[in-house]
Amino acid sequence: MTVRFPFLPTKLNHLTPRLSLGATWRRLRLPRKELFLILTFALTIALAGCSGNSIGGGGGDIVIGSKNFTEQVILGELLAQHIEATAGLKVERRLNLGGTFICHTALTAGQLDAYVEYTGTSFTAILKQKPISDPKAVYQKVKQEYAKQFGLEVTEPLGFENTFAMVVRGSDAQRLNIQTLSQAAQYTPQWQAGFGYEFIEREDGFPGLSKTYGLKFAKPPRIMDLGLMYRALVDKKVDLVAANSTDGQIARLGLVILKDDKQYFPPYEAVPVVRQETLKKYPQLRKAFQQLGGAISAEEMQRMNSQVEGEFRKVEDVVREFLQSKGLLNKAKG
Repeated sequence: MTVRFPFLPTKLNHLTPRLSLGATWRRLRLPRKELFLILTFALTIALAGCSGNSIGGGGGDIVIGSKNFTEQVILGELLAQHIEATAGLKVERRLNLGGTFICHTALTAGQLDAYVEYTGTSFTAILKQKPISDPKAVYQKVKQEYAKQFGLEVTEPLGFENTFAMVVRGSDAQRLNIQTLSQAAQYTPQWQAGFGYEFIEREDGFPGLSKTYGLKFAKPPRIMDLGLMYRALVDKKVDLVAANSTDGQIARLGLVILKDDKQYFPPYEAVPVVRQETLKKYPQLRKAFQQLGGAISAEEMQRMNSQVEGEFRKVEDVVREFLQSKGLLNKAKG
């Protein structure tokens, strides 16, 4: 069944993305809230196309997207700048779109040509596999199934992993002498947790984590926007949050990551995912993606995140400087 919007004029409906609602629901088993967000995204794309203004501005040969947090926007811009410099293509940017399901659905629907995903997210949230800890096995399974099921190519990992990080205030970690999630479990009945919506719902998120470590809280976790969690933690409105291990704010705010001592979380290697149709149309893209393989360390990603979030620098400038430091912007001429 193809998504249609009865409240749009007939002449506008043909411009909506061809999203197969039945297939999407069955394959991804989406929470209703996520499906609503996907449909909202589809309508936004349609209206943007009708008005002549695309999300991110300007037309292009290909469209690069990203999820809705700082690191993702940086990586989307990094793909865009590198492709423009090395492949001779004009890139339209649709950054800061939303969560995993929105970006994945936009990619399979042809509204995006590529975006950066994380292997553990693909493995559990999209493919509905039980979490495992072997990075190579996860990568190979994701690469194989994405090609088979979705017509997508998972390219070489960028070189760093961004796993979920359970974060507490540094003062609490020191006072309670806790370093691991197992040690923290005895204190969580007195704590208030704050998690993003995806973390609450995902197979590799809170449900499995709470079972693995026996985490119990006095109140249900607060569902919070990712951008608000650190401030809530610092202001003592919550006591434990699920963040990202490469976030620049963790060290800057004096926060501490609790060690996942039972190795619950799967590997989350950052990997560009691109439509096979796009690679066939523009074969020069394959080399551009290969050049980015292993190019970014966890420390370098954390530094770029900190430059944007802590130093309030423009994403475009931070990315340009990084690519120049790696000599990647010059490879178009080599």
